[in-house]
Amino acid sequence: MSRTHRLFQLMQHLRRLSPPVTAQHLACDMDVSLRTVYRDIDALRGLGAVIDGEAGFGFTLIEDATLPPLGFEDDELEALVLGLRDVAVIGDPALAKAAESALVKIQARVPPRQAHRLKHAILDAQRFRRPCPPTIDVGRLRSATWEELCVRFAYSDAAAQQTERTVRPLGIVYLDQNNVLLAWCLLRQDFRTFRLDRMHDLEVTGTSFRPHRVALLRQHLERIRAESCAHDAGGA
Repeated sequence: MSRTHRLFQLMQHLRRLSPPVTAQHLACDMDVSLRTVYRDIDALRGLGAVIDGEAGFGFTLIEDATLPPLGFEDDELEALVLGLRDVAVIGDPALAKAAESALVKIQARVPPRQAHRLKHAILDAQRFRRPCPPTIDVGRLRSATWEELCVRFAYSDAAAQQTERTVRPLGIVYLDQNNVLLAWCLLRQDFRTFRLDRMHDLEVTGTSFRPHRVALLRQHLERIRAESCAHDAGGA
């Protein structure tokens, strides 16, 4: 690992972890010696980062010279907190961790009054029924969706009947208390919704369906809304 990359990684750890962060914690996470951590902290300070703390007490990133100040209205900040805390509850493990990391970074970049407001926000997201954990690598699925590449997987329906599906992945949505994939199913030649906790053996095929994802996703969402409205009208 080059020194530049190591300094970048150290900054990322200081932004992400709850302060104060001990040198021992940083050394273990980065697989370097304590002496290297202390030397790199001094190097970052020399580059303009304001890092409070010392050996034995831990370190806190007060000001990051590499990032410009962020300006938010109070309502915008509350919306960010609520949204990120909701992602931390309903997102897949990688997204949940990213949401928590983003909150720490935002807190480090806003003015002190707003940092206090963010840390002690009056808005929160509580879900007493969390979605079932996914049984696939959701990161790979997200990547394939962005790249507009077809994916193949085994799927178990509500009756435990298993089929193999090849689909065009369109989007991942929290829907009716479950995380689901919205897709165009090549087997059924129609839009389908697949729960992430019922998908297995995900494979990215490499077959592109670009540039149709956005248009197909719009159609799929319109159908879901129409079916929801019809259901509500029928129950009225």
